[in-house]
Amino acid sequence: MSFPLEPPQPIRGVIFDLHSTLIDQGSADEWLDSALVRAPVDLAPQERNTLVDFLDLVWENARVHDPDSRRDLDPVLHEEVFHALIDDGPGIDQALATALYTTLLDAWHAYTDAVPTLIELRSLDLRIGIISNVGVSIRPILEREGLLEHVDGVTLSCEIGCVKPDARIFHEAANAIGCAPASVLMVGDSGKDDAGAAHIGMRTLILPRTRGPVHGLGVVPALVRATR
Repeated sequence: MSFPLEPPQPIRGVIFDLHSTLIDQGSADEWLDSALVRAPVDLAPQERNTLVDFLDLVWENARVHDPDSRRDLDPVLHEEVFHALIDDGPGIDQALATALYTTLLDAWHAYTDAVPTLIELRSLDLRIGIISNVGVSIRPILEREGLLEHVDGVTLSCEIGCVKPDARIFHEAANAIGCAPASVLMVGDSGKDDAGAAHIGMRTLILPRTRGPVHGLGVVPALVRATR
């Protein structure tokens, strides 16, 4: 897809990917502990270590079961794909598998520099949006982590019927914050999915995934200032 070339515009809005950009998925240990409260299972230390290692990377194989990311359009399919992934694992009790899905988002926490970055961008009079390929509503997570109050629009694949890198989802996200694509900076972690924003003329910043509480989001307002 091509787009008409335009002179550079001042950045008037920033759209953030959610997972691994504003939100850290947390530790598999924390996730497993939450699930075990709902479905207690006696695990030997080696069994637990094996399970934690598996859960830490469980979604890495999602593209094998669902190469077109259809799970991010349908909550029912999202759960089906999850259980297919669990079935590939080290032998997980069905009750525990159900509890793991129920507590899937419990360990998700905003990076410690996420809210300060959003506040700083607000001080620059920018519109702010969030975009996510996700098969379930994550608005309660945004509220719990203090992000929702700092954004003007939230665009979720399961609500609009298309997934990144489809140009349509980026157009929807730009419309949600009232900005033309050429005046938006897209910030994400995926060179495959988030870089799709560049195809509609959005400037695009890819921040590789990190571990730990700080993600280095301070570079975003610095970049915005440098373009003014």
